[in-house]
Amino acid sequence: MTRDAALLLPSTEPVTLIDPDGNPVHVGQDMPDPQALVHAYAALISARRFNDQANALVRQGRLAVYPSSHGQEACQVACVQVLDPGDWLFPTYRDSAAIVARGVDPVQALTLLRGDWHSGYDPLTTRVAPQATPLATHLLHAVGVAHAARLRGEPTVVMAVCGDGATSEGDFHEALNFAAVFRTPVVFFIQNNEYAISVPLARQTAAPSLAHKGIGYGVPGARVDGNDVAALLSVLGAAVDRARAGDGPQLVEAHTYRVQPHTNADDPGRYRSADEVTPWLARDPITRAETYLRGRGLLDEEKIAGYGESAEKLAERMRAGLGEDTVADYRDLFAHVYAEPTPQLLEQRALVADELSREEAR
Repeated sequence: MTRDAALLLPSTEPVTLIDPDGNPVHVGQDMPDPQALVHAYAALISARRFNDQANALVRQGRLAVYPSSHGQEACQVACVQVLDPGDWLFPTYRDSAAIVARGVDPVQALTLLRGDWHSGYDPLTTRVAPQATPLATHLLHAVGVAHAARLRGEPTVVMAVCGDGATSEGDFHEALNFAAVFRTPVVFFIQNNEYAISVPLARQTAAPSLAHKGIGYGVPGARVDGNDVAALLSVLGAAVDRARAGDGPQLVEAHTYRVQPHTNADDPGRYRSADEVTPWLARDPITRAETYLRGRGLLDEEKIAGYGESAEKLAERMRAGLGEDTVADYRDLFAHVYAEPTPQLLEQRALVADELSREEAR
């Protein structure tokens, strides 16, 4: 064993610093800086507006699909806020709000879900990997980037985000094992929203928690209330600091809930009841943060209105950018597959060109 087994165990209960009623909870964990909490609250407002507008764009036919993070915005905001500019984010298909919180233009962030492009933004300049639709495959890529940064002596940390369903995939376990053996500076952040599409957590694992899965690989685990942005900033921030200091990979499980359908094509009424969802609505991350900040004089009506206006400008940008019709060019399908097109690729391109010319001649 390369680690003290006692140091690998996660806490018995998820860390909470602000309870659902907005009251502080004293658990021996430091509360984040007040201004960091205010910044996080503003980002929560923008993330919620982003989610709502994206859902509307689906109904208007401007997006092909949208996996909403409504109710999980605290996870989206916190996992980005704890990163330095030179760090990397490896998101899943449900992490569009996190990508925007990282500074990516909202229209570019949604381009993939619109179906227009492979990725609407440049990963190298944004330090955000393309969103991964296959479960857990991107975790191996995240570990590779972290390993390369370590070999080069760079102070880079990689935030690798996944859901509870990804922990059932082999790639998840391979990523943890490689990261632990080579002590890569990566934080595995599991957003446990209780469902992998229609499969509940109880049918995915018999472990005490998903954070316990790190023990077998020598990766220390932590558990945190996924609807408490203060606790998330504290726990994730500490994990990033440890990874950057050379302590190797970290595993953080956030306990949250997917209050909306898996995507717009999903009918959650087929596998869960409304009564199951209702208690989670009272644990809304925005209400919790707002109550706490108001109670300490850090938030007032003027600030709330200002954050709302900024969020509405974000929504306006989404409507304007995604409301424009795009001109599809079939050659784009073949332009970025290889640096030099293969004979097979050129043959396929010629076939498509021939088919299109025949269509135009009719």
